Amino acid sequence: MEGNHKDVDDVMLQFKHKVSNDDGQGLFIWSSPQGGCQIDIGKRIFCNRSLNMKNIVAVGFDMDYTLAQYMPETFESLAYEGTIRKLVYDLGYHPELLDWTFDWKYMVRGLVLDKKRGNILKMDRHKYVKVAYHGFREMSKEDKVGTYGNTLTRDSFDEPDYALIDTLFSLAEAYLFAQLVDFRDKNPSKIPDGADYSRMYKDVRAAVDLCHRDGTLKQMVAKDPKKYINDDTSIVPMLKMLRDSGRSTFLVTNSLWDYTNIVMNFLCGRKMDGSTTSNFDWLQYFDVVITGSAKPGFFHDDNRANLFEVEPESGMLLNTDNGTPMPQVGSTSPRFPLKGLKKTCRVFQGGSVGHLHKLLSIESSSQVLYVGDHIYGDILRSKKVLDISGWRTMLVVPELEREVKLLWELRDTRKQLRLLRNERDLIEDDIHHLKWSLKFEGVQPDEKQMLATELSQLESQKEKVRLRHQLSQRECHQKFHNVWGQLMKAGYQNSRFAHQVERFACLYTSQVSNLSLYSPDKYYRPSEDFMPHEFDILGM
Repeated sequence: MEGNHKDVDDVMLQFKHKVSNDDGQGLFIWSSPQGGCQIDIGKRIFCNRSLNMKNIVAVGFDMDYTLAQYMPETFESLAYEGTIRKLVYDLGYHPELLDWTFDWKYMVRGLVLDKKRGNILKMDRHKYVKVAYHGFREMSKEDKVGTYGNTLTRDSFDEPDYALIDTLFSLAEAYLFAQLVDFRDKNPSKIPDGADYSRMYKDVRAAVDLCHRDGTLKQMVAKDPKKYINDDTSIVPMLKMLRDSGRSTFLVTNSLWDYTNIVMNFLCGRKMDGSTTSNFDWLQYFDVVITGSAKPGFFHDDNRANLFEVEPESGMLLNTDNGTPMPQVGSTSPRFPLKGLKKTCRVFQGGSVGHLHKLLSIESSSQVLYVGDHIYGDILRSKKVLDISGWRTMLVVPELEREVKLLWELRDTRKQLRLLRNERDLIEDDIHHLKWSLKFEGVQPDEKQMLATELSQLESQKEKVRLRHQLSQRECHQKFHNVWGQLMKAGYQNSRFAHQVERFACLYTSQVSNLSLYSPDKYYRPSEDFMPHEFDILGM
């Protein structure tokens, strides 16, 4: 389909090229006269695998938590309150739960819930548990090692015994699970009969599903989108720039058409006076929109889901033959949606990735860049299930903006931590050498006494440095998060979440509109990898 659309030029006049970041400094769309300047570190796109945008013919987006960034303080609180009500009124939990409150800052992505034991874990890339809580009680080192430290029987930490908190939408249910664990331990008589930790987690998930099924959450968002969704005015200029560069754009979301239209109208249907339209003007920024996609199943080659075309005005579903309009019963010609309106975008429900490739004339999966927020549903499946190369992927990690800014501010602290760690190593080496020397029978008594005194001093020095290092490391981690520390680290290793980002995302960034700050033809190149033996040699 044609990428350069003149009919959006008038609409684009209402959007400023300048995008303000949190500290008030100006950022500019790359295609504007002021564009191409140095990009704030929190807005940069980071590269794991080389990606030449000149090879990309179509750029696709997820909607929820990608184009539409929900505010956790309002949206997650809404989800939490809805889940509580379902637990009490539908699943028989104690009414005392209705008085509970939600701390939306407590949980982070990348955690793992141990359903059987009621524990919340953070682990490194090798699946060593570094931080562990039972409900809201921190587990002792002995308990942690006793439960998870046996390397011979190391768990995979996957379903069905564990739940991965890898989406922002999962944070509320993780917090509620921790509350229920504490509540059960202190008030076993107030928990439904037979409800162990696993059953409680299952009930939380069932309550979340009930909230989705009855439309409670989406109805509230639809009434007042600005209360729940961040207003990102650079999304339209980004889409316009991509289309002007000759690329197709598409939207693939699990949300159905009615809700998708409301959210996208809020994000892309803005008028000059700041209000939003209630029509379908936002469709001009896409070639294909697929709603109700049922990802990750959407990416499977053996997916035989029917593809229906959506009539935007009525929401009616029309039969298609793999995307080709079909005559309806009693008619000799196919019915075309948006009849009489100048629209190039087609809207569908269901289908599979094969339908999408056909609609956009995609010859190879590697010609597609897909932007999403969910490592499993958007990123991993789109790479593993498709042909040899899979789609190219960009993961949206909103937490990254604050994290990289803190890393920059704490860069001297991080250097000091490395020095303290090296000092501990040197002292321990000296202690080992002295202990070895004391083993030999030829050592004179006075010399042995002198070595023993020196050893005692080194042991005391070692303990002081250990405590100073431990305290400094804890203070550094707490700058990121008081409980769980740095998102991308667990101790000195990359966290499991960071490992997944590195494995499955070609690119990652803090928000989708950061694409607008780069050339649509940019060649993204990864930084050089380093092994441990290279650090000292290169003075890192």
